[in-house]
Amino acid sequence: MATIPDETIEQVLAATDIVELIGSYVELKRAGSTFKALCPFHNEKTPSFNINPARQSFHCFGCGAGGDAISFVREYENLTFTDTVKKLADKAGISITEAAYDPKAEKMRKRQSRLKDFHNRFAKFMHTELWNNPAAQHARDYLKERQFTPEMTQDWLIGWMPEQAKPCYEWAKSEGFLGRDLVESGVAALRDEHNPKQGLYLRFRDRLMFPIHNDYGDIIAFSGRQLREDPRSGKYINSPQTVLFNKSKVIFGLHKARRDIAKAGFALVCEGQIDVIACATHGITNAVAGLGTAFTEHHATLLRRYTKYVTLCFDSDGAGVKAAQKAYEILIPAGLMVKAVSMPPGEDPDSYIQQYGAEAFQNLIAQASDFFNWKIDYEATQRDFSDYQQRSALANELSDLVSLIPDKVAQDGAVLQIATRLTVGDNEIRGAVQEATTQRKRKNFQTKSSDHDDSPAPPPLTPLDHHIAYLCFLALHSQSAQNYLVDQLESLFEPLEYSTGGHILAHILAKCPNPESPAARQTYLLSLKDPDKLALQASFPEDIPAQPAAAAEDTMTILLGSHLQKKETALRTKMRNPSLQPEQVMAIMQEVQEIQLLLRNMGQRFIR
Repeated sequence: MATIPDETIEQVLAATDIVELIGSYVELKRAGSTFKALCPFHNEKTPSFNINPARQSFHCFGCGAGGDAISFVREYENLTFTDTVKKLADKAGISITEAAYDPKAEKMRKRQSRLKDFHNRFAKFMHTELWNNPAAQHARDYLKERQFTPEMTQDWLIGWMPEQAKPCYEWAKSEGFLGRDLVESGVAALRDEHNPKQGLYLRFRDRLMFPIHNDYGDIIAFSGRQLREDPRSGKYINSPQTVLFNKSKVIFGLHKARRDIAKAGFALVCEGQIDVIACATHGITNAVAGLGTAFTEHHATLLRRYTKYVTLCFDSDGAGVKAAQKAYEILIPAGLMVKAVSMPPGEDPDSYIQQYGAEAFQNLIAQASDFFNWKIDYEATQRDFSDYQQRSALANELSDLVSLIPDKVAQDGAVLQIATRLTVGDNEIRGAVQEATTQRKRKNFQTKSSDHDDSPAPPPLTPLDHHIAYLCFLALHSQSAQNYLVDQLESLFEPLEYSTGGHILAHILAKCPNPESPAARQTYLLSLKDPDKLALQASFPEDIPAQPAAAAEDTMTILLGSHLQKKETALRTKMRNPSLQPEQVMAIMQEVQEIQLLLRNMGQRFIR
């Protein structure tokens, strides 16, 4: 693939102040020469997230996250490395020129660009069909019944897919699109995958069409709502997974709501697209929805970029409560706080706003309960709470949900809350929570150990001798230390070969990144494999010694002494082999004596 040159990456890092950058995402507090904050990558109440301006790096002592400006934005916004560099480069006014032309990557880029163009233009075609095609009268009647104005449909580019395929095919042909474009977009599919000559069929027919956008506002897919009841088809149909669209990674309406979510302080998560549009039209602009699929960890990560608080607004029937609980099970472990709105039976946000008005709905949102209170309120309508056995059974069921809360203080608060509401013993619930936690850990371990987990495990850290780690630190942060170690490279060759992580120090001394430039240092670290990079970042101390070269000399002496001692021990063990010839024993003894002489000359400055 085409790559961004190291020189450009270094230029971007040099132009980016990491304190200013991270401060635009989270609140920072000065702590001497560094800054601290609550870590945005895990849930905590005491700041363990440290930003070092001198090194232009960050490190969390709680979860281990660390790196440079590029690493932070990449993790926080869930971007690719290239997209992150381009974003920071754009902010710094630096132009990006990729180092090499990759025909395959360029072909994919052009293909994605063409598909985005198709989606945007096809959405406009279907919007025109909605208002101009006589056959779409029932679709217009439905929108009128739901109090959708022409302005609302224009704002969200709502459209209508004709029942007959001919108008779509004719439009595509007139616009220069091919059958391949229709298939790759997911709008159409082959009748027979093994015989393209059999032709295509439309995936959506006679449906109200809602464009689905990515975070940048590009239309990448569609969601079609059924207009005439058909038991053979679902109420909503989404585009299939394509090179542009994966429904487990997209939240409907987020491209419009993300700024208002940050302003409101929470995300209002609804069940359907119409609910989101109705909310936004009536001034509730922090509403989003899933796409007919259960919430995923990726969805939680997306929301976590903009807020720590989520209010669920699902239907009050059994299916809605079940969907809300599944969402809770994903959101809570991600460090999000969850509330839920108690909707009247048979109502959704759209119908409630129609009947009672936006202000009444906003009041309903303001009265949203903590998730466990909401859940207990619902269960009170389904169970006999005068029966202790039923209350105790519910407490046990809720214990599994409590065990998902990462913060132990919040977890204990939930235990007391449930115990009070259900008048059961809090120790009983704590025991059930502990059991649920143990079971989950065991299950997670078994899952990770199986071959059925498709998600890549985080890379293990490269084992790193603590003397090697300190020498790496000195070589990357001090020119005098680096110069000294380069001069001693011949002496270090054998110890590095036999020391854990020695290859990393050898690589540093071969590349010699400029220690005086944080940007050069961070660019070098980015060039390493993740296990090596993470091992270094986790082992770096806070302060550079007053005399780095002297510290490098002392540490190298200890490393050499330790290596020689291990070598001496190995030779003495080898000497005990009864099959050795006398001349072989003499040769080994000579080598042992040479090592002992070296150790004496070093002043025994090593750790035994």
